[in-house]
Amino acid sequence: MKNIIIISEDIVTVNIVGQILSPFYNTVFFKTTTVALNHIYESPSDLLIIDLSAGPEQFGKLLKDNIKDEPLFLQLPILAIIKRGTEIPLGDDIPLDDFIWRQDVEDELLIRVKLSILRSQRIVEINPLTRLPGNISICRELQARLAGDEIFAFAHADLDYFKPFNDKYGFGRGDDIIKATGRIILNVVKSRQPQNSFVGHIGGDDFVYIADPALVEVISAEIIAAFDGFIPIMYEPEDRRSGFIMSVDRQGIACSFPLLTISIGITDSGTRNFLHYGEVIEAASQMKSVAKKQDGSIYCLDQRRNGATDGG
Repeated sequence: MKNIIIISEDIVTVNIVGQILSPFYNTVFFKTTTVALNHIYESPSDLLIIDLSAGPEQFGKLLKDNIKDEPLFLQLPILAIIKRGTEIPLGDDIPLDDFIWRQDVEDELLIRVKLSILRSQRIVEINPLTRLPGNISICRELQARLAGDEIFAFAHADLDYFKPFNDKYGFGRGDDIIKATGRIILNVVKSRQPQNSFVGHIGGDDFVYIADPALVEVISAEIIAAFDGFIPIMYEPEDRRSGFIMSVDRQGIACSFPLLTISIGITDSGTRNFLHYGEVIEAASQMKSVAKKQDGSIYCLDQRRNGATDGG
């Protein structure tokens, strides 16, 4: 089911919207914008519905302050409920994608919701599993920061032994691992650096994040701790107790594999003279490869300077 967040202070509206949408969508209701936006960090959603029938001014500034320059929210369609006869807020203060008159909610809400979600899926480039920005958004974000001469750290996170896990436990549980990893990374990054950070999903079990160089090591250590604390519960008790699983390698040979770990490679635009986003991605990927050669979950920080070709 698609996930929809609804913000409304009106109990009548809440009841009507709930009756219409709950049979078809996972719906979560909030009275305040602040709590709703925090929830979106915890559980990325497919649509945000805002009840503006009491007037747009109560939500406008807060929405603009939170959504401006935030890739996760920029890719979230927003549908407003507006009282007929009031001015439609189509300016920059409330970045709406569509609206519906309050008087028409019972007749038109379901089709408007379906159209809003379908339209966003065609237009917006996001990973369908985690709802995080995908490759196009990642490259665009990196190039914009390079063009603005920003100093930032870029990290590439990858899961170890994921294929054997998928082979044994199936793609359903593998998808659960991917979604949980995305939530862990997003929550840690945004809790440590709410503004001017970025989290993306390259695809499969590969994630990236951008943070302040002064925070990236703390962030990476917290991601590792959260991941390592979560992973054992995804295994059957026997495998969890033994600390490994039996599966097959890429040549089809049966062998044992450790429990899932996470490897993170980090580079820093303050120490490397990057001109193109591809160079940033390549540098972080190289450090991730260094991390994957070591046992357990670990991050490796790029110590190379301009002109260097290798390092750890």
